[in-house]
Amino acid sequence: MLRRFAPPPRPWLPGHRGVDLAATPGGRVRAAGAGIVGYAGPLAGRGVVMIVHGGLRTTYLPVRPKVRRGQTVTRGQVIGTVERTAGHCPISCLHWGLIGRKGYLDPLLLVALGQVRLLPHWPTPPP
Repeated sequence: MLRRFAPPPRPWLPGHRGVDLAATPGGRVRAAGAGIVGYAGPLAGRGVVMIVHGGLRTTYLPVRPKVRRGQTVTRGQVIGTVERTAGHCPISCLHWGLIGRKGYLDPLLLVALGQVRLLPHWPTPPP
């Protein structure tokens, strides 16, 4: 891994909303889970694939898509190839993101490598 998830303190501030994984240009990119392709094409000069998995969405960039919007994909299916781009990472990389209902999440949670924060559980008072 080249760069970890570092969410901004406020949604509008700069931060790193995913993880950067070392990747070879032309290397295959596989879907993290089954879902439906919500977007596959250029965005801000880079190829992007976004897959909807129920209440979660995964994003992959820079990727030359091999899938189209609306297509159903399975876990591990090739969804594209890594594009050669400069500027984001010191070497070629794949930026992998995860978006939940309330914002960005650490995509490493999908493979049990992300940070876990336990919150207190307050019992619901009886009516």
